[in-house]
Amino acid sequence: MALHKEVLINLENKAHELRHLCLNTIVWAGSGHVGGSLSSMDIMTVLFHKHMTVDPKKPKWEDRDRFILSKGHCGVGFAPVLADKGYFDKELLKEYNHTGSSLGMHLDSTKVPGVDASTGSLGHGLPIALGMALAARVTGKNYMTYCLIGDGECDEGVIWEAAMSISHYKTTNLITIVDRNNCMMDGKTEDIMKLEPFADKWRAFGFEVLEINGNNITEIDEALSTAKAFKEKPVVIIAHTTKGCGVHFMEDNYRWHYGGLDADKLKEAQTSLDAHYETRMKGA
Repeated sequence: MALHKEVLINLENKAHELRHLCLNTIVWAGSGHVGGSLSSMDIMTVLFHKHMTVDPKKPKWEDRDRFILSKGHCGVGFAPVLADKGYFDKELLKEYNHTGSSLGMHLDSTKVPGVDASTGSLGHGLPIALGMALAARVTGKNYMTYCLIGDGECDEGVIWEAAMSISHYKTTNLITIVDRNNCMMDGKTEDIMKLEPFADKWRAFGFEVLEINGNNITEIDEALSTAKAFKEKPVVIIAHTTKGCGVHFMEDNYRWHYGGLDADKLKEAQTSLDAHYETRMKGA
């Protein structure tokens, strides 16, 4: 079912607002993993503002849906999502990655409400998500687990070990989402460690594969709805995104995997985000 126009506009507005908040957080922190945070912001927006059952006032609620950010270095994008949702005061973002702050570069689940697992050792998020999904089955809970992984971390063997187990146990209450922005810290994924034929690999491991534009709100929503309803086998959503989405000088540039912004660059980035938003709203 297509998104109601009002819902689509609200989600577009929220994604735009969160991209700006992410840039501000990077400035407050001095630097951060901006490229992958911007590429995955639409995905996190649709998850937290439409699909996930959560209650920021009860972050440990047993029946909540779980979200695992396996690419934990993109906490500088995830923290604004959580703060905006009401898990903690937005003012804390001004202390992001400062000495003594509860908000470290990789978000700590023992310190940050809304973080279901401490991640950042790449590849480990998917097996953690599998454990949570199997726990729901054992305890008779109906919550869903969503795991967002980076394409760069798909170099890790543990990703494929987890995929094999997810398929073997038919863990259909776990939805795997790959932020396929084609870039990693040192270059293009296909230059560093070739992943293609990527979709076929997931199919060979027993997954139903949905390929979408991961920077399109409507396609993300439709894929998540389809994945939740599909119970024959586990689903992976390969979300084709653009590194640094919305900021023209960062887009599809692996050198913006991590970086900082001075006053001039911040203004240029903000102007670019606004233009990006206007273009998207014309099609909403």
